Amino acid sequence: MHPSEKEFADLLDYYQINYLYEPRSFPLRWDGSRVVEMFTPDFYLPEYDQYFELTTMKQNLVTQKNRKLRRVREMYPEVNVQLLYRKDLMRLMGKYGFGPLSGVSVEGTERVLFDEALVQRRVRELGAQITEDYAGEEPVLIGVLRGVVVFMADLMRAVDLPVQVEFMEITHYGEERQESLDVIRDVTTDLSGRHALVVEDIADTGLTLRYLREHLQAKGPASLRVCALLDKSVRRMTNVRLDYVGFEIPDEFVIGYGLDYGGRYRNLPYIGVLQPLEPKAVAQR
Repeated sequence: MHPSEKEFADLLDYYQINYLYEPRSFPLRWDGSRVVEMFTPDFYLPEYDQYFELTTMKQNLVTQKNRKLRRVREMYPEVNVQLLYRKDLMRLMGKYGFGPLSGVSVEGTERVLFDEALVQRRVRELGAQITEDYAGEEPVLIGVLRGVVVFMADLMRAVDLPVQVEFMEITHYGEERQESLDVIRDVTTDLSGRHALVVEDIADTGLTLRYLREHLQAKGPASLRVCALLDKSVRRMTNVRLDYVGFEIPDEFVIGYGLDYGGRYRNLPYIGVLQPLEPKAVAQR
């Protein structure tokens, strides 16, 4: 019905994420037995049990949708629904190589968010907290490749306990499969009755992390917690619990300390904001 919806659908199609378009309407107001107002989210992702509603730049429409969204959350608390503004959609599209932001070239670090000393100090603090919380236990630290490698190496050395270390890798896969996510590298340790701690470099939308938690929970651990170096909560699309967080960050594309752009910048000792160059500026160089 709208170009933004087509763009979002193209992104979902490309990554083979199953969706339904406007599959359900939620009654919000009645006149007797007659429904006089409803809310119909644009997209539903069955594998994630998540609804999305896209907005335009018109403020009157945004205000109206926000009002309806509040009513949906009050009347249907079991429903997961997220409002995506135009800027959210464009940043999401750019991250995965679509839309006008996908053609932006890269210069390097625009500014440093957390310098090396601050990062190392915070990792030691996280390690001390984990040591205290898991006293007397031998937790299994599960890192999600690839950006977590640097953080994981420092964190496990900051934990003053015997630990086991595992790595997982999750990917979207091709058209021949039915689901949208696949674990291409799974843990080999038996987690039954063990205390598992998922270690992530960054938590943003939360969709993959929610899938990961469900996958690991099915293995019967005694407990399952999540430690994220960075939390970009402004991008959250679903409710996920983070038990340990290194830093809250703004809605910026960050690099360094394991985080990359196009395979570069992982080896920077600090965490910084990517400095993009607009295509026009690149052409003039």
